[in-house]
Order: sequence, then C-alpha cells, then structure tokens
Amino acid sequence: MAGGGSLGGGGRSKRGKSSKRKAKKRVGFVLDMTPLVDITFLLLTFFMFTTTMATPQVMEMKVPPERDVPVEVKESQLLSILVDDEGDLFYFKAQEDAEPLEMKDVRNLAIKENLNQINELIIVLKVSENVDYGTVVQVLDELNLAEAGIVDEMRVNRNNPNFERSRKFTIADFTDEDREKIAEFNPQKGGGE
Repeated sequence: MAGGGSLGGGGRSKRGKSSKRKAKKRVGFVLDMTPLVDITFLLLTFFMFTTTMATPQVMEMKVPPERDVPVEVKESQLLSILVDDEGDLFYFKAQEDAEPLEMKDVRNLAIKENLNQINELIIVLKVSENVDYGTVVQVLDELNLAEAGIVDEMRVNRNNPNFERSRKFTIADFTDEDREKIAEFNPQKGGGE
C-alpha cells in the first residue's frame, strides 16, 4: 500500500527513542441539565408575570361631541393659555394683554385663578398647529395636577369638606388674533407679516 501504515495496529508507530512523557487520560465530562432547566423556567415565569402586570400608560381624554350651537359665556370667566409654534406659553384673562408663562407656573396659575372664581372659570387652551405634541401633553398634565390642588385647597384650607368640583375646560383654535396678542414679545410671531 502506498503511504505505509499497518492494517492491524491502528495507531502510530513510534520512531526513535521512547519518550518518558505520560499519555494524557481523557476524563469524561457530564453536565447535569436539571438545575439549568429549573432556572430557565423560573426566569420565563418571572418575565411573563411582570410583562402582563405592566399596563400601558395612556392619557385618557374624553372629547365631547361637536356642536354647532354657540355657547355664550362671560369674558371675565375665560382664562386663555396660548402655546405658539416654538412651544412658548402665554396667558391672558378676558380681553387683557397676553403675558408670558413658564411651564412650571401653569399649575399655580390655574389654582390661583380657579380659587378666585370657584366653579366659574373656564380655561381655554389654544395651541398652534406647528407646536410639538410633547409640550401640549405637559400643559395638560399641569392642568390636571392643578385640579388636585384646587380640591385640596377648598376642602382643607377653606373648611369646606363637601366641596364639589365642576371643572370647565376647552381646547380652541389658535387664531391670527392670538398671534397678534403675543406679537409684542417677538416681532416674528405677529400675524400676517
């Protein structure tokens, strides 16, 4: 046969001197899978339980049906909060001049004005079409947090435990008149220029 080798031996033939090196013994390796299966099922049940308990965070809004019938209210009962294209906030009451408003002051303004006209004040939120949605959500969150402050103030500090809150709130269109009201704070925000 070409290539040599023996048919019967099946191993390599040693050439030269025999070495004193000891042949390595192969030790069999056995992996017990039982604890790994237990851990896998524990992790699986843990993640299944925690994901089913997490509820999606959705802001709940109840929008009334549209009506074509105009509703008349006194101007003195209106508090308008404006959000312009850049997300800047302004407010004005009735026909007064607009004033700038910081996001951190929205809640305090809503509480103060509502306590001056208990269950009579209507907050009108006017948002520009180009404003970031996150800004609108922040304003709505602040107005919702203000409701708790109004009820607490009436029940605790004014000794009226049977106070019933009647919230009046609406969202209206951001008009050119609104742009003109805030134009003095930034000339580029004026309407029609």
